[in-house]
Amino acid sequence: MGKIEKCVEIICEKGCQYVRKDIDLLEAGKSFDEVEGLTDDEKQMVLKELKSIMSVYGDSCRVDFS
Repeated sequence: MGKIEKCVEIICEKGCQYVRKDIDLLEAGKSFDEVEGLTDDEKQMVLKELKSIMSVYGDSCRVDFS
């Protein structure tokens, strides 16, 4: 598994609401632990993948009980 896919997997494991927060951070050009060390292009790839994944949920997330 490549580092982009691994990063996306780790972010998604945090749950829907956290993924949306991380998308907002990436869109604002901010960094956080899971993307630390990635290039700007790699961060954009992560952002694109996260947005694609989250598009199936629309504007809502199912309740996370973790």
